[in-house]
Amino acid sequence: MKLTCMAKAAVLSATLALSACTSIGPQTVAQDRFDYNTAIADSWKEQTLLNIVKLRYADMPLFVEVASIVNGYSLESSVNLSGTLASDIPGDFASAGASGKFTDRPTITYTPITGQQFNKNFMTPIPPQAILFMMQSGWSADLVLPLTVDSINGLRAEKSAGNGARLGDDAYYRAIDLLTDIQRSGAVGMRIVEGQGAKRDTTVMFYHSDLIKPEVEQQTKELNALLRINPDVRELTIRYGLIASNEGELAMLTRSMLQLMITLAGKVNVPEVHVDEGRTVANIASKANHSDRLINIRHSKEKPADAFSAIKYKDYWFWIDDTDFQSKRTFAFLMILFSLTETGGRDGLPLVTISS
Repeated sequence: MKLTCMAKAAVLSATLALSACTSIGPQTVAQDRFDYNTAIADSWKEQTLLNIVKLRYADMPLFVEVASIVNGYSLESSVNLSGTLASDIPGDFASAGASGKFTDRPTITYTPITGQQFNKNFMTPIPPQAILFMMQSGWSADLVLPLTVDSINGLRAEKSAGNGARLGDDAYYRAIDLLTDIQRSGAVGMRIVEGQGAKRDTTVMFYHSDLIKPEVEQQTKELNALLRINPDVRELTIRYGLIASNEGELAMLTRSMLQLMITLAGKVNVPEVHVDEGRTVANIASKANHSDRLINIRHSKEKPADAFSAIKYKDYWFWIDDTDFQSKRTFAFLMILFSLTETGGRDGLPLVTISS
């Protein structure tokens, strides 16, 4: 006796179906990894942009981080088969059936940044050493310094929003231009001098004498004059503060992440009707295109078609154009600074766990 052709086909189909579904875990890695990566990155950008816009309107910023992601898959299947085994008898029959259930249960944990964690991540000034080593890693001085440094040896940057709004010193931006050119020439570097005993480690910025070309030498002299640095000094000790204590020191009054966001909030282009209604205030008039160094956050009634990041607030869309590379570069640098200041959960980065 043998199974009928129909029964054979049913058994074969069921066997193939079960063998194809023996392991779904490896097949989900590529899709889940990149889908969650994209979703977290996009939501992080939108949350940051929203908080910048909220600060423009004197609204309270709030950061909610993705602390963990646990995604579990389950697959249940069953196969049944019945039939007569006698052959050549009219009425022989066979029947087969299969059933299955696929379940996807993502569990996402969100952690608001408040209290001591908020104070540590957003209210503490960024160390000058971290800023200089960002430059050492390749970020240009004309991006890093106007965004993160409020003053250098007493020369002040523009402050377009908040208390003490002011126009920046022309000498501040000239010093940044000179330092940018010197940086591109490769004639400037940084190193750490280890402290002895109770003394802390000291960061030193120095000039490579063998790499300084005549035109760079002239720029170095002009920079030293602007910053009131002894022209014979080749190594500058970096300190946090408003005014240098001697001619061999570079004092940098750095901003906290909250101050940095307030600075960018001053660059948000707001609807005139919101200014007229008193919902926000107008920016101070910039001079010498100083504000062009940072970011351009636009607004529109309709959702933008080609945005790097966009959010809706008070019935308007605020967004960064995807073709505005300078603004995107500034925004990307801001996101890196968030990572350096350890924003987020206790472990720093989201934990993604996918079980199957």
